[in-house]
Amino acid sequence: MLTPSHKPPRLVALLGYGGLVPFVGLAVLARLDPARQAYWSAALLDYGAVILSFVGALHWAMAMQAPGLPQARRAQAYAWSVVPALLGWVALQLAAPVGGLLLVTGFILHLGADRHLAGRMPLPAWYLPLRLQLTAVASLCLLADVWRSVGV
Repeated sequence: MLTPSHKPPRLVALLGYGGLVPFVGLAVLARLDPARQAYWSAALLDYGAVILSFVGALHWAMAMQAPGLPQARRAQAYAWSVVPALLGWVALQLAAPVGGLLLVTGFILHLGADRHLAGRMPLPAWYLPLRLQLTAVASLCLLADVWRSVGV
């Protein structure tokens, strides 16, 4: 059942915001530990790619569960759901600054896909605000590492 609240359930909030801890921690470590900067930066990219794959899979689950979703839209949701994983994989093949930018692009594109899907099927009122917050923090951490790697 969909909740009218804009506040996510407690467990969802804990898991969602808890998932930001590695983004923030790794971005800070990459900045503060020059001896292992490359390691922390690579770990941040790895984690970003995993999480981008995870959020893409949400569209697969939604497509399976959405009653009354037109078949063409359902097919689009299934097709889109694999794009973030592919973007994450490609990002890991690239140099850190470019890979980080690709991950940020993937997170932003996925947020747009979430907004598009929300216009086609009922989602909890808290879903898009939470996704925006999580996307913003994850993207800022990745951008901080990109800026660090190019000397800003």
